[in-house]
Amino acid sequence: MTGTGAHQSQPIYAAGKALAEARGAMILLHGRGATGQSILSLAAELHHPDLAYLAPQAEGNTWYPYSFLMPLEQNEPYLDSALQRIAEVLAQVEAAGIPVERVIIGGFSQGACLAAEFVARNARRYGGLLVFSGGLIGPSGTLRNYTGTLADTPVFLGCSDVDFHIPKERVMESAEVLRKMGAQVIAKLYPGMEHTISEDELQQARQIVNKIY
Repeated sequence: MTGTGAHQSQPIYAAGKALAEARGAMILLHGRGATGQSILSLAAELHHPDLAYLAPQAEGNTWYPYSFLMPLEQNEPYLDSALQRIAEVLAQVEAAGIPVERVIIGGFSQGACLAAEFVARNARRYGGLLVFSGGLIGPSGTLRNYTGTLADTPVFLGCSDVDFHIPKERVMESAEVLRKMGAQVIAKLYPGMEHTISEDELQQARQIVNKIY
């Protein structure tokens, strides 16, 4: 399914195994002001010889205009377009014969929020979810009435405990919501860390990558 939203005409960058030859896939979502090409640097850090790495590009380098903590309607229609874009990339992966159980969805910062929200709204068994400095989208008190089960999907959430953009409370709330949806969740807060991805976070993510089969 494709649409005409803000992000639908943007390119998808790729690394690793060609999709037609891959046995699994990782969909990577860049942060605000970044690019699909830049987030593909994680393909080297999270390398698996049988994986295709796909990174869709956001229009204007931004998936949605305001903070992920703002009321949902303020980030529309861009948020819906972004979520649809992930669904489109996932459909391409499935069309290539790769089951969703061997697809990891991950992102950093704004892209991490988007990855978490997509997986929660489209609950099923994924190969994994990697949330680097992010959490579920919406203001404090948002009803998390997601439906379905994540059926033991391995999930990692990592963030600084003093991140200017991502309150640590939202990270832990998101972890609990995903856990209640049936995911196998590891969540870690890193004291005083900058808004970045640490080596320990990469090690946590590699454990998920190495279990994809």
